Amino acid sequence: MNELDEVWTQMINAALERAAASGRGDVADYLSLKAANDAVRAAGVKWLFDSMLAIASEANRRQNVLITIENENPHNFAAGNSNLVGSLLRLRQNVRCLTIEAGWTRTANDGFMRGGALARARISHFGINRANEELLLARTDDLTNWFAVDKDNKQKLFDSRNLQQHLAIFLGEL
Repeated sequence: MNELDEVWTQMINAALERAAASGRGDVADYLSLKAANDAVRAAGVKWLFDSMLAIASEANRRQNVLITIENENPHNFAAGNSNLVGSLLRLRQNVRCLTIEAGWTRTANDGFMRGGALARARISHFGINRANEELLLARTDDLTNWFAVDKDNKQKLFDSRNLQQHLAIFLGEL
């Protein structure tokens, strides 16, 4: 968790305590739900980045491909008309670049995320637009998963095998 997220969590917790102390159960319930959803969002983004880092590190060890890794946190990016706040992970090898951006709207001014998304992510391959992918983090049947979203808004489960495919594209193996 970065410093911004820690401060935000402290502010939400303080507001939750004030609401509960003043008898505003409705506000306390809302803030409690928001805090729980933010924890799920943060865990989902962490899984996405940690999984890609593990896969890239393994490729570095196995193939000695010398991938340069950059992380930007906090990072803002647009998704439709919304501003998402989160993190950016960039993998570089020579002129090749693979970028993962992930985050969610934090304030009312940021807009909202469509499709029941808790968070959104974008995987971009420099110069290979057909390999780019839009993701959303959503709950289904008490489980939270990442889903790839196609141009027709159809969702398909996205897991570590998909991340391995993106790394293979990045390395020129596919």
